[in-house]
Amino acid sequence: MTTRRRFLRTASALLLASVASPALSAPAPTLEIKTPMAPPEWALLERELLKANAEACEAFFARYFDDRGFLLAVERWGANDGPDDAIENVNDWPHLHALGGGERLLELSKKAYEGNVRQYTLARTKDVPFAREGMYYKEFPVMTDWQHLSEGLSVFNLLGLSDPRDARYRDRVKRFSGFYMNEDPGAPNYDPGHKIIRSMITGSRGPMLRKATPLDWAGDPFKVDDFFMEHGERTYEETLHHYDEYTDVIGDGPLNLQVTSLVLNAYMLDHEPKYRDWLLDYVDAWAERARANGGVLPSNIGLDGKIGGATDGKWWGGVYGWGFSPVVPQTGKREDRNRVPRAIVGFMNAYLLTGDDKYLEVWRRQADVINAQKKTIDGKVQTPRMYGDKGWYGYAPGEYRTNGLEIWYLSMKASDRARAADHPWLTYLDGKDPGFPAKALRADIERVRARAQAQREDRSTPKTRLADAALDINPASATALIHLMQGGIHIARPPWSPTSPAQGGALLYARLRYFDPERRRAGVPEDVAALVEALSDDGTTVSLVNTNQVKARTVTVQGGGYGEHQLLSVSIDGGAPVAVNASAFTVRLAPGTGARLTLTMKRHVNAPTLSFPWDRIA
Repeated sequence: MTTRRRFLRTASALLLASVASPALSAPAPTLEIKTPMAPPEWALLERELLKANAEACEAFFARYFDDRGFLLAVERWGANDGPDDAIENVNDWPHLHALGGGERLLELSKKAYEGNVRQYTLARTKDVPFAREGMYYKEFPVMTDWQHLSEGLSVFNLLGLSDPRDARYRDRVKRFSGFYMNEDPGAPNYDPGHKIIRSMITGSRGPMLRKATPLDWAGDPFKVDDFFMEHGERTYEETLHHYDEYTDVIGDGPLNLQVTSLVLNAYMLDHEPKYRDWLLDYVDAWAERARANGGVLPSNIGLDGKIGGATDGKWWGGVYGWGFSPVVPQTGKREDRNRVPRAIVGFMNAYLLTGDDKYLEVWRRQADVINAQKKTIDGKVQTPRMYGDKGWYGYAPGEYRTNGLEIWYLSMKASDRARAADHPWLTYLDGKDPGFPAKALRADIERVRARAQAQREDRSTPKTRLADAALDINPASATALIHLMQGGIHIARPPWSPTSPAQGGALLYARLRYFDPERRRAGVPEDVAALVEALSDDGTTVSLVNTNQVKARTVTVQGGGYGEHQLLSVSIDGGAPVAVNASAFTVRLAPGTGARLTLTMKRHVNAPTLSFPWDRIA
């Protein structure tokens, strides 16, 4: 970036902070809701789901963790069952607390994270060379890829939602980001000249600048027969051979864009321009690479900054790239493992910062290129998912709609809605399934019950469990709550969306968020329920209910997961609009009352922040 461009970008950021930031907004009025409302079914189910989650998660923690927060399982290094899987056992617990779940959810999330850091700093490999002195160094994984780094940050990246003032959290967010901004001499992961992360395998000990080996990925030898193997390997040799083709890691790849969630968190603490500048520089470089590659994100960038430079000029090369279809040892067949779609998180983070549609246009153009390759196969229109030496392959039925939900959610454009695959939640937002909230909440309550039962029936012991053994019975169920309470998307775990790739380490993308001003914490107060009923580019409809028939409750409503939306006005049950002109406002609900609020807003005009509303009102 030229000096002039950097100056203009920094000046723009400062102007945004001084003019548009909620930090300088005037206090919004406190509204009152006095209309009696018997609690609707959805409100009671919502409160029950929050309660059930908290109780089931506490029981899960008591079973699978010790008093130090260590996971009670055999410690191994490896992409199958490594440190990232260990902390993923408490995925979504920070989400649930930030929605209004019990205080213990935050306490246990922090305890598990601290335990994970300590446990895997002490854990060592014998054969894997870079982890012989600890699997974590400086409280961060020594060296692994960003699919697994991001999964290992799924809990950490959301802790700031509930406690942005935590000193250890603040230090770690900035220090970890520094590993990718060349602020730590021992971790030269970034090349600012070429704007690349220098390897697909990076960490607190720097980048891997050699071919990776199966041992690097699979971890030390062990007796597979002693454990349940999540990925189905029957011997250690099969585990090792799973990674025979995971060698091309030198140079940059799209999955590295997942680091932007970490850097955006660092920016949202104090609005230091360096984090914003780095994030946008890096994402802009990838957008330019897509443009230069005919509209498709390349999956390998060499150390020289050239597309395909580390894979003999193949833009589709590299581990998890467009042409990555390794052999499955158990079957001898190839499996397509293109993970490029997960890189959309980096562009979503850039959009969260700027509201600039150019970051979504990259993905629209890519989808257009892929859909242009459609063929009729067995009487059905199919489109590819992969690209190799012989061109496009990996055809699947229908148009290519991957990431369509995320693009529409951010843009709110009708044209993007047409590109998105059908989803039950979107059908509800279209006004076509009024019973969806109750059905979705009941389904998640059943999910909590079933997983709590599975935990009670689990006969494994710490000596027969790997780190990923209990992942499928973590009872936390946040998807319906995020959709319905916040009007948000849960891209970390979309159970009904085969076209939206699961994504570790993602931030919160939500239309609304709630705070309890009396208890000074994140989430709705006790007894309060919220239901987002409609979303548009400049408005949101939400119902608020106080299910307590004796006590009043007070809730603060924020525009966006991070205050990025400016709330202009609110009308209650169709009444005259009341001016707000702030990123948040407060509502007092008399006992046993409820109302439908219609909000007008300007989206993505405020600098996103982790600060609570009362800490940023001048």
